[in-house]
Amino acid sequence: MAVRDRVSAHRERMREQGFRLVQVWVPDVRSEKFSAEAHRQSTAVGAADRLSDDQEFIEPLSVSWDE
Repeated sequence: MAVRDRVSAHRERMREQGFRLVQVWVPDVRSEKFSAEAHRQSTAVGAADRLSDDQEFIEPLSVSWDE
């Protein structure tokens, strides 16, 4: 039996069991581009409290959920 036929049969059995095939594209965490972007973002998050007054602006505007 050819690979194509085995895959087709497997998919048909799964459909009969109530499953649906879903394909999802996800980031390639092994790529240099992903690594560089993850590093850039983590550095930005780590430096956010030192480089910005955003939180000081937001705190007085924030209201507790209990109020």
